[in-house]
This record gives sequence, C-alpha cells and structure tokens, in this order.
Amino acid sequence: MSRQRIVAFLTALAVAVGLAILVPMASTASAATCASAWSSSSVYTGGQTASYNGHNWSAKWWTQGETPGAASVWADAGSCDGNSGGSTGGSCDYPAWVAGQNYVAGNIVKYTNGAFYIATHDNPGYDPTISTWYWSSYSCSGGGGGTTPPSGGGFVVSEAQFDQMFPSRNSFYTYSGLTAALSAYPGFATTGSDTVQKQEAAAFLANVDHETGGLVYIDEIDKSGNYCASESYGCPAGTYSYFGRGPLQISWNFNYKAAGDALGVDLLDNPSLADTDPAISWKTALWYWDTQTGPGTMTGHNAMVNGAGFGETIRSINGSVECNGGYPGEVQDRVNDYESFTAILGVPAGNNLSC
Repeated sequence: MSRQRIVAFLTALAVAVGLAILVPMASTASAATCASAWSSSSVYTGGQTASYNGHNWSAKWWTQGETPGAASVWADAGSCDGNSGGSTGGSCDYPAWVAGQNYVAGNIVKYTNGAFYIATHDNPGYDPTISTWYWSSYSCSGGGGGTTPPSGGGFVVSEAQFDQMFPSRNSFYTYSGLTAALSAYPGFATTGSDTVQKQEAAAFLANVDHETGGLVYIDEIDKSGNYCASESYGCPAGTYSYFGRGPLQISWNFNYKAAGDALGVDLLDNPSLADTDPAISWKTALWYWDTQTGPGTMTGHNAMVNGAGFGETIRSINGSVECNGGYPGEVQDRVNDYESFTAILGVPAGNNLSC
C-alpha cells in the first residue's frame, strides 16, 4: 500500500473511532520585550516608551507623574514579557518600600506605583521618587534606568547666558552647582514648549537675582532674627541658625526640615549645608520653586508651565509683603529682571507679569 493510502486509511480510522486528530498549530508570536520601567519622577516626551503592569506604553506628548493606563497622555503599545515596570508578574519580586526603614546601597524595592527602585546610597527610608540621589529606577532585567540628570549642555540656559545674567555673582554660585542640582527636580525648565521652558528658567533666575542682589549674597544680611518656630522637632542647630540661605534665601526651621526630608539631606541639624555646598544650596531653591506655594495659590513651577504668568511666582515667594500694592518697587525690580532674562534667552516675557 502506498504511503499516501496509509495516511488516508489511518485518518479515516481515527474519525471512525472518535479520536481527535492533533493538528500542529502555528506558533503564537511572543510578546514584545518590556521597555524600561515607568517612573513617576521621570520626564517622558512624545514617542518615548515605558512599561507598566505588563504592557508597554508610548507617550503622546510631554508627561511626568501621570500613570500609564490612567491618563490619556499614554497610548497602550501592547503587552510585553519581562514586566520591567509592571506591578504584577515578571521576574521582579522585591519588598515594598517602607518610609523610614533603613536601606543600604544595592537594596531594591517596589514603590507604591508599581515601579522598582535600587538604592544608590545608604539612606533612612527616603522617598525614591523625590530623593533621586539616593535612588535610581530599576528594571526587572536588572538595569537601572532613572532620569538622566541634565548636564550643562542640557539646561536651557547656557553657561555664557548665565554669566551674562549674573556678571558680578559670588564665586559660590557656580553654574556647575546649578546644573548638578537639576536632577532633584527633572521637570524644572523641561516642561512644555521650548519657549515655556526658557520662560520658567528666566522666572526662577529673576526671583533668585532679586533675593540675592544678583547672586552676591549667600546668607541674608541680618542674621540676628529668630527663625525657630515651635515645631516638635525643634531647632537642634541653635535658635538663631535658620536664617535665610541660598538662591531663594530658605529660612525657618520647618523649611529646613521639609527641604532636607525632600532632598535626602539633614538640613535641620546641618543648615549650613545650604551655604557651603553649591549643589545643595541650589537644590533648596528648586525645592521651594517646585513644591511650595508660600502665600500664593500655586508653586512657581506651576505658575509658569500652566500659563498663570510671572506675577504669580512673585506671589508664591513674597506675595504677602510685596503684592497687592505692598511694595510696588520690589515687584517691579523682579519684573525688570525677568524681562531682561527672557530677552537674553530670546523668548517673549508673556502676560500677567505683576502681582
């Protein structure tokens, strides 16, 4: 009997006795490899990808802190294997991050948003999404991949422009110190269009110029004030140790405490770090700019990126004293600085300049 007849005979026999014929199925295409884990502290621009909950996601436009799957800025690019950034499955199996728990360099934790982080320095449980010097994002494939700190070439203000803005500055206020501090708040001067980014940088530096007399003063002139409020953590560095320091003249024990906690630096016990370490000094100013509303209703960062205007940044820094006709000369000095700096950067000053 020929081979073909044998196959036909066996097939007919199988059908007759009710046996299932096993037909080889085409192999299913494997899922795509997961991109680097999504991080709430990282900035993503249109076309960049990140993985979260077993899927790759593609950013439609600039975003930071908006969770893939819950925000329209993200497009689902399909499932992926390896689960680099997901909160379920994959090869990552690390303990949840616990605030206040001591970690040593090399510890890997799972944050509340499902992303993973690896400790780059020992720390007493600092928040991985805020204290970026102590933590970097971690993918399940074993690679760290957090936001790359901007270099001097990545800042919208060049060193030459910085020198032009502050020709008589104190040597303490280095350009390298400023650019080193940018990693603490990666959304600063990177949000929105090129014009908006430069306007924010100009607004921040204009207020800095006013607060420090052109980056001349590191500490406030009169250090005799008592900036020790009756908080539970007290004033361990001394009652009169919390005077204004740095580019935005951070003052009061509670501000040193809050800034230190956010930056992963013990400023409550060591407030002098704000006037002896250039990067930390700049970071205290960026902390206030990005996170504090002061007497205003929004942060300086939000005022500029959301179009509220330079006047709202004055209100957040010293609005209770200067705004609403308090000290119009002081307000105008800030506005003059801002208009000068936007001109140096080649962008319009925009509207709502005064408060």
